[in-house]
Amino acid sequence: MGGMPLNDMPWWRWRSNVRSALHMLSDPVFQEEVWGAGAEGYGDVTDAVYRLVEDTWLDSWSADKYVGTIFRDAQEAALVDLAVLRVLRILHQVGPDAHVSAYLGHQDWPEAVRAAREAHVRMSTADGEDPDDRPTSVDVLKTLTRVV
Repeated sequence: MGGMPLNDMPWWRWRSNVRSALHMLSDPVFQEEVWGAGAEGYGDVTDAVYRLVEDTWLDSWSADKYVGTIFRDAQEAALVDLAVLRVLRILHQVGPDAHVSAYLGHQDWPEAVRAAREAHVRMSTADGEDPDDRPTSVDVLKTLTRVV
């Protein structure tokens, strides 16, 4: 996310958190190599879901509410809504404290990954970044979004 034009969206810090979460939730290789291996620095599935919905209340409100502040247009918002619904459904079924294998092995996980990927690609492309870059660590995200 280093090259992202962060300042062009009013609530760019929230956008950054949503993008970070979608990036991790959309990358099966990352999930196996980092979450599956228990690697430090990226949080776990629950942390990613928290970044996705924490400030935005996307678990209660449509992303459409944030067009022009966090999301660039209605299509971007619709893709995010779909990803949020898919991921939250699984989180509620397996629980927030489940082992990563419960998420990755869930029958609906590939559908959630696909929805997150579509939203991630749309947002990262709109921000002028390569959607296939490796997700950044939580520390890098915190540095990028710290209040100055």
